[in-house]
Amino acid sequence: MSVFMEEALELARQGRGRTSPNPAVGAVVVRDGKVIGRGFHTWAGVDHAEIVALREAGKDARGAALYITLEPCSHQGRTGPCADVVIQSGIARVVAAMQDPNPQVSGEGFERLRRAGVEVVLEDEHTAAAERLNEAFVHFMRTGRPLVTVKAALTLDGKIAAPQDNIGWITSEVARADVQQVRHLSDAILTGLGTVREDDCLLTDRSGLERARPLLRIVLDSQLRIPLTSKMITSAKNDVLLVCTSAAPAERRKALEDRGVQVLVADGLAGRTDPRKILDYLSEKRYLSLMVEAGSHVNWTMLDSQIADKVLFYYAPKILGGLKSLPVAGGQGRMRRADAMLLDRVTIHPISQNEFAVEAYLIKS
Repeated sequence: MSVFMEEALELARQGRGRTSPNPAVGAVVVRDGKVIGRGFHTWAGVDHAEIVALREAGKDARGAALYITLEPCSHQGRTGPCADVVIQSGIARVVAAMQDPNPQVSGEGFERLRRAGVEVVLEDEHTAAAERLNEAFVHFMRTGRPLVTVKAALTLDGKIAAPQDNIGWITSEVARADVQQVRHLSDAILTGLGTVREDDCLLTDRSGLERARPLLRIVLDSQLRIPLTSKMITSAKNDVLLVCTSAAPAERRKALEDRGVQVLVADGLAGRTDPRKILDYLSEKRYLSLMVEAGSHVNWTMLDSQIADKVLFYYAPKILGGLKSLPVAGGQGRMRRADAMLLDRVTIHPISQNEFAVEAYLIKS
């Protein structure tokens, strides 16, 4: 495995959370076995990774090799086509970890380089790592939808809430800090009105790291009954989106909008909101990822409707038991064992001495 591509991947990781709706990309320029230029992408509209690396390499880039985690772009966006700059720099060889997943431009950057006489190599052994690095971007480009993750903290017996007093936390401070890192990589976060009322939560990114744009906080609230004094509302700076139905009172909507809250009408069945219309909204605004941190009923809705793409469950060494403690996914549930939802690509992540997280992807029909 190429040490130069490993370095490019590590550079790309430095941009995570700062590039949306663009991918995180890293690049190194190598001449005579030595790195002479490094770069990674940060903000949309700012020079891409290969441009930064080529600028550092300067005239020595002529005849050198460029290792990059993603195919150089070939289209005009906020910045010009990077493939053209690579050609102009005199780079002799481009080694990429993956092809651009955007079906409208995929492979065009490579083809432009080849036509100009630049050798192009796709380093397959790093493709999986490169795709994992930009999981949400890849998913969005291939499906046109944000990647939806249902995240929950639960006991070993699958409970997320006790029937009475829920003061305190299920998981440890270490696990909660890990969740903040996951939030940092998310463009939006969604919960239900019940969670807001129960916890008076903020649902902010408290990682302390720079973001490309504010974390969009979304609340399902069909009648706009959220308390105006809740932390969510009093902290709103156009980064809170309430999803309601057309039956919500107009005066209530105005009161919320006057407080810097966005309101989306998304009528669904039986007087409820339709989560799929939220995905339409997020897709239009190019939000690449959505994390669901909600209660039992909302979790089930996201899973049962196959809106969710993956789960991330943090398990604590505790047992609540009982029939009244809420499971991670409530609702009607599946009536037959044979109809259970199936998941694959299951990964177990150690969190602390006695805690772990399970990451898995839904198999969709």
